[in-house]
Amino acid sequence: MIRKLGKKRPKIASSAFVSESAYIVGGVEIGENSSIWPGAVLRADRFRIKIGRNCSIQDNCVVHAGLSDLIIGNNVTIGHGSVIHCAKIGDNVLVGMHTALMNFSEIGDFSIIGTHSMVIDNFKVPARSLAIGVPATIKRRLKSKEINRIISASETYMELSREFKRQGL
Repeated sequence: MIRKLGKKRPKIASSAFVSESAYIVGGVEIGENSSIWPGAVLRADRFRIKIGRNCSIQDNCVVHAGLSDLIIGNNVTIGHGSVIHCAKIGDNVLVGMHTALMNFSEIGDFSIIGTHSMVIDNFKVPARSLAIGVPATIKRRLKSKEINRIISASETYMELSREFKRQGL
C-alpha cells in the first residue's frame, strides 16, 4: 500500500520492486532497482526517508523517520525484521536480521551490523567496521571476503526482485 500524507507523496523509481503487502507513506523516495519486501513499513510522516539504488528492505522491517531525515545509501541490505530509526546508513552496508538502529545513529560505508544487534542513539559506526551486540560495539575492520558478502547480498536481492517484478508479484 502506497499512500501520500498531506503534501508528502512517495516517489518510487520505475525499476524498484515494492511488495503489495508493504506499507509506504509520506515523504519516501526509493531508488533504482531497490526492493521493499512483504510486511515492510516505511513511514516518513515528519521527516523524509531517502533510499538509494540497489537496496533491499526485507520482510517485516520498520523504517521510520521520526526525529530526523533518514538517508540510506546505495547497495544496502537490511535484514528481516529490523527496526531502522537512524539518521544515515552509508553505501554498501549489510544490516543483520532483527537489528535496531536507533535515533541519530550513523553507519559508515562498507560496514556490517550483526544480527540481533542494537546501535544506540547517536553512535557512529566508522567505515569498514563490524559492529555487533547490545549495545553494538566495534569488533574490528572488515575483511575482503566480508566486503564481497555485502556486494553479493545486494546483487542477489536485486536479481530476486527483478524476478518477482517479472512475475507480477
